[in-house]
Amino acid sequence: MDRLNELYDLAEANGVNVISYELPKIKAVSIMDIDGSCYIGIDPFALETYSDEAVHLAHELGHCMTGSFYNRYAACDIIEKHERRAEKWAIKKLIPKDELDYAVEHGIVEPWDLAEYFNVTVPFMEKAV
Repeated sequence: MDRLNELYDLAEANGVNVISYELPKIKAVSIMDIDGSCYIGIDPFALETYSDEAVHLAHELGHCMTGSFYNRYAACDIIEKHERRAEKWAIKKLIPKDELDYAVEHGIVEPWDLAEYFNVTVPFMEKAV
């Protein structure tokens, strides 16, 4: 099974509703309802590739799985803390350390080659390394 389908299955297994929705300024967003339910909105027309969808879904799922939410009035350092936590979760999910070590041991060392190997975007891979 590929990682994108695994992410959708993980969302479903954890009660996270993923909804296709037109988002004019962003590609994806996650919110937590008052009762603790999480929702992810993804704009399928804004996503350019499979890798783009996987990276955005993983990041938003990272918010849901770690409870890393904030409101628009939060201080910048709080926002950054929650964004880092979601991104760290996404990196661990899409680029497991043992698989990264295996790829590097087998000569896959350039960020663009690693990104292709893991089906993620190059900027995401650069963050991960």
